[in-house]
Amino acid sequence: MNEAAAQPFSWSDKENETTPGQNEEIKWEIVARMPGLTPALILAGRLHAEGIPARAWQEGAGQALGLTVGLLGTGYVAVPEQFVEQAREILADEQELPDDNELDWDDWEEE
Repeated sequence: MNEAAAQPFSWSDKENETTPGQNEEIKWEIVARMPGLTPALILAGRLHAEGIPARAWQEGAGQALGLTVGLLGTGYVAVPEQFVEQAREILADEQELPDDNELDWDDWEEE
């Protein structure tokens, strides 16, 4: 299997390293650190759904050993610098969970 097929959010495409005019390099900034590659891929997918280009990766040794803790286990999500603020707003909204007072527990009662 080639690398492009193995990674749903490829981070090695050289054609995406410059602007469409091919004269300005794109600078990527990390917007999230997650416990492992899978959660990082989920966040990258969420950003893609909002139209934000995103990359997810994990250090090679950590991925090979299946680590999800520590520096080698960290999954990273990066976006081009012009999308950083928008990406952080989206990710902040995702992390906000409703309080118990906001939940309608009557919907969960058994009949």
